[in-house]
Amino acid sequence: MRKTQAGFGIAAVLVLWCGAMLLSSPSSANSGIQKSAKAAGIAADNCMYCHVEKMPKKGAVTENDRGKWLVAEKAKRNATAVDGAWLKDYPGDKK
Repeated sequence: MRKTQAGFGIAAVLVLWCGAMLLSSPSSANSGIQKSAKAAGIAADNCMYCHVEKMPKKGAVTENDRGKWLVAEKAKRNATAVDGAWLKDYPGDKK
């Protein structure tokens, strides 16, 4: 009887864990950054606006110059998250 209960408990934990993994976001950036950039009038059409990869994965992210600048701005401003509206101040786009 105890083996059955333990097996059921382990199975329930595995099902919940798998469900959480399937529902979690695969990237470290989120669409909220892109939405705030677009609301500020920035033409951020896809992830490659700030990343090298088409679809960045958590833990394996490579930022381009714009993305590196955003990360530096986050540290400079002591912010908890990147704000896409900061891209209005990005010096690389001004020529």
